[in-house]
Parts: sequence; C-alpha cells; structure tokens
Amino acid sequence: MTQYIVRGGTPLNGTVTISGAKNAAVAIIPAALLIDGKCRVENIPDISDVHDLIDMLVAMGAQVQRVSGSTWEFDCSHVRQTKAPFDQARKLRASYYLIGALLGRFGQAEVAMPGGCDFGSRPIDQHIKGWEALGAHVEIIGGEIVARAEQRLTGSGVYLDMESVGATINTMIAAVLADGVTIIENAAKEPHVVDLANFLNSMGARVSGAGTDVIKVRGVSRLRGGFYSIIPDQIEAGTYLMAAAATGGSVTVENVIPKHLDCITAKLREMGCRITEFDDAVRVDAPARLRRTNVKTMPYPGFPTDMQPQIAVCMSLAQGTSIITEGVYDHRFRYVAELHRMGAQAQVDGKVCVVEGIDMLAGAPVKACDLRAGAAMVIAGLAAQGVTVVEDVHHIERGYENIIDKLRGLGASITRVEQPEPAAPVGAAG
Repeated sequence: MTQYIVRGGTPLNGTVTISGAKNAAVAIIPAALLIDGKCRVENIPDISDVHDLIDMLVAMGAQVQRVSGSTWEFDCSHVRQTKAPFDQARKLRASYYLIGALLGRFGQAEVAMPGGCDFGSRPIDQHIKGWEALGAHVEIIGGEIVARAEQRLTGSGVYLDMESVGATINTMIAAVLADGVTIIENAAKEPHVVDLANFLNSMGARVSGAGTDVIKVRGVSRLRGGFYSIIPDQIEAGTYLMAAAATGGSVTVENVIPKHLDCITAKLREMGCRITEFDDAVRVDAPARLRRTNVKTMPYPGFPTDMQPQIAVCMSLAQGTSIITEGVYDHRFRYVAELHRMGAQAQVDGKVCVVEGIDMLAGAPVKACDLRAGAAMVIAGLAAQGVTVVEDVHHIERGYENIIDKLRGLGASITRVEQPEPAAPVGAAG
C-alpha cells in the first residue's frame, strides 16, 4: 500500500518541466494500430496508464521499444489479434480507443468495458453511435464490447449528441481507413483531439477541422510510419500552477503551450495571482491571500473538469465564498469529504459546491478518490499546516509523471512510502 507523506506550510518556488499530455498519449498509442510500419512518438509521459496500454499492444502482437527517455517506437504491422487482454482493458478508460483502432484496421474488436476514474455514469453510447454510423454492429457481451463490420467501414455523417472527447476521438480513429468521407458534427475541441488529428495526418491520414465543432475525415488506404511529438500536458501544468497559488508561492511551468492554459490562468488572475506568459512557459506569483471566484466546468475552451478539484483547494483558502458548478460529470465532488477532514468548509448540492474560504487547512489522513482528486489532496497537504497522509496514490500515478521529484524540486516536503497491507482478521475466509 503506497502513501504520500506531505509536510505542508511551505510555499512552492522554482521551475518545473511539464511532461507530454496524458490524454493525447492514451489516444495516440492505440491509434498506432492503424499504421503499416514503424512510428516513433516523442514526449510520451512515464505514467501507469501509458504502460498499461503499451502492455496491451505487446500482448496483442505489437513490437514496442523505448528508444530513449520519453521516445517510444511502435511497430503494429504484425498484429493479428483483435481481442484486447480483458483484465488490463477493464482497468482504464482509454482502453476503449482500441475498439476504434481495431475496427478501423480489421473490421472487428473485442475489448472489456472500460474502467478509470469513477465520476458516476459515463456511458459510451456516443462512441457506439459513431461506430454504427460507419457500418459496424456493436453488442455488449459478458462485460466486453464486441464490434464487427461485415465489410470495410464506410464514411458517414455523425452528429454527436454532446461534445464528447472520447466519442470524437474514437470516431476519428475508426474513420481514418474507412471508404469515403466521415463528417463528425458537434465534435470536441480539446487540445488532445487536435493532437491526435495532427499525429494521424503526420502518418498519412486526411483529417481536417480538428479544434472546431466539425471534423472531416477523408479515408485513406493505409497509414505509413513516421515521427511525432506529443503536446505538453495542459492539466499537469494547471495542477502545478494551482499548487503554487494554494501555497502562496511563485512557480514557472516550462514546456507548455500558454494558449492551452488560458482557461486556467484567467481564473488564477481573478483570484489575485500575477500571471506572466513566455513563448513556452507560464509563471504564477500568488498573493498573500487568494480572492474568491466562481467556476463552471465546460468543454474546451471552457474551464476543464479535470482542474475542478485542484481549484477547489485554492477556493478553500481564498477570502470569501466561491461557487463551483460541474457542467460535465454527475458525481465529481466525492473528494469534498476528504477536504472536510482537513477543515475545509464546502457544501455540495447536486452539481454545485459552495466553498467558504478559511485561513488554514490542517494536515490529516486522506484518500485519492480519483486521478485529479488525488492531485488536489496533494495540493491541500502542501498548503496545510502539519502532516497529511495521502492513500490510494495509484490513482495519481496514472496521470502525473514523477510527481514526487517535481514537487521536491519546488521545495515541497513530500515522500512516497510503502506500507504493508493490513493483515486479514483471524478466521477470515480465504
């Protein structure tokens, strides 16, 4: 059982380098199945979700090797397996991108229902809508999504009922090798959607309109190999900016695209932080006391739902009353109960959380409920007086590369420790 021991009360100061975008990497790696040849991808983050996806590709027959550092080479030309390893696929949400890739290449796929963070209902009906529009028949059998096309997928019009990032990506991946033209309307505009399109185009695809609400995919007969570098992680960068704000520090995040951070830095400015932008870096200088603000999470370019728990910590320490309205997921406030353990004053009513700012949080034992909530618990521990013990940190390590060393480089007192699993009660059934 791994824990983080955080000794708080010290402002973060210094410079941190941001890794490649998790949400781009977990789409690009499955998309490598479409490529007839070798491709090298640079700036892949060293996180557990990435390693799980790579392990699945290898189990299915791909040749994958780490060239150096964050650069990996993929050769999926010899893959013939269209069924993903069940136990691995069910662990993470991004495993469903294997369905779009396998459908696009082989016309069939069997992948376990995806796992990942629990934010309540996260249906895949829009993904299925996209695959079926291209000519696939989709069923859920024995906990697996089974998709088959009688012949090569055929381009079609797809109107998504909501701006779903996953459905946009999955439809795009499936359509790349389809006959004809696919038009995805009401498409998601997130930076990692654009990054996937750029990756596919660099390998010979013909995708246009990514970053707008209409994406057009003109099917091609094959994708060749090539080289690509993944964009920096918007959410990792935002997390370190929020950590600096919560602790009253001054931090520069390097290797970022400042435009991708506008929705985050705008709120930090409202809270009294001074933001300085450079070509590929952003610095935040926090005031002695943050000011209140209101946030509604929305699809890009709105404020990201993946930054909601982190800004909630800042609101807990701000002067005045702040309000968060969750506009994406049904149940993303489970972490609030953990913040209560540290003295935070926050009340949840459905999709709204009202946060009364207090002078100081107090260290306490807390759990990482999910990936971003876990990052928020670390931020809270860094800002609190005393010692905070964060459990279930495997959630955090799904999406943050080398978080302990990066925080230590900013002056944080944080340690990763292994605790023995509690012994089973005497007489418990085996």
